[in-house]
Amino acid sequence: MNEDARLTAWVRGHVQGVGFRWFTRANALRIGGLTGFALNLEDGRVQVVAEGPRERCEQLLEWLREGDTPGRVDGVTEIWSTPRGGYEGFTER
Repeated sequence: MNEDARLTAWVRGHVQGVGFRWFTRANALRIGGLTGFALNLEDGRVQVVAEGPRERCEQLLEWLREGDTPGRVDGVTEIWSTPRGGYEGFTER
């Protein structure tokens, strides 16, 4: 069973000014079937929202935590919820 889900993740570390949002979008597109965005927050974190099959959201989360990301990831906090929709593709904000 692979129901749709909404992943909201906050990525801590040196993740701004290093192409992190671009690489997150590229990875989401590579995984496929995901919509959402990556957004720089004022406190230095990057927020990632992804909607789609839960298995694919989990792949993106694994990459955020352990993948070859630009910069340096010190930690990722996530919550799971029901998809809200309204996204076209996966974008950088």
